[in-house]
Amino acid sequence: MNTVYRFRIYPNKSQRELFAKTFGCVRFVYNRMLAEKKAYYEKTGKNLSVTPARYKSEFPWLKEVDSLALCNAQLHLQTAYKNFFRDDSAGFPKFKSKKKPVRSYTTNCVNGNIALQNGRLKLPKAGWVRIRQHRKIEEGYRLKGATITQEADERYYVALLYSCEEPVNEIRKAESVIGLDFSMKELYVDSNGNRAAYPHFFSKAQKKLAREQRKLSHCEQGSNRYKKQKKKVAR
Repeated sequence: MNTVYRFRIYPNKSQRELFAKTFGCVRFVYNRMLAEKKAYYEKTGKNLSVTPARYKSEFPWLKEVDSLALCNAQLHLQTAYKNFFRDDSAGFPKFKSKKKPVRSYTTNCVNGNIALQNGRLKLPKAGWVRIRQHRKIEEGYRLKGATITQEADERYYVALLYSCEEPVNEIRKAESVIGLDFSMKELYVDSNGNRAAYPHFFSKAQKKLAREQRKLSHCEQGSNRYKKQKKKVAR
């Protein structure tokens, strides 16, 4: 069984530059392999097997980033190809956009290259990165990999993949029983007369989003005020 823990990370300037390079290299390798596989299949009707290593002599800057991130780009492409040939409805793999890129990459834990300890996260090539660990990792969990992502609001997050044993379901005897009656206004009313006092987080967030979007529509595109307001909307 696998489980994922997601935390916010705070990379320094050099680490942010490395992440940006890695995002670009992963996109480049994915698109390059896809273009070659597509051209080879149209010409021969066969599948071409390619690896990121073949591009490093021609493009030496690929050596500056985590090699496991490039290998995962290859695995993602292979999965997309298999899904397409198994079921046409999955759609043929698409090229990754440079104008609206997905800023993320995945790496694997090999020989302790990824570690989490004392409020810091160790990542390949990046070294130790500050992390906000708001949840405790259960004992016995084994770290398998990490996915680093930069969201639209420019904040960085990491999703840590752990493997663990299947939980054993325990049957417990109820010490007390309470009845719940559905309420359109307050979600529920219990048998003791208590009400949920639902906070309406979603509707409040919708109103706040609409307000920030109206402000964004009045900003001049490309201006500093527009960029600042765009971050607020994304957040």
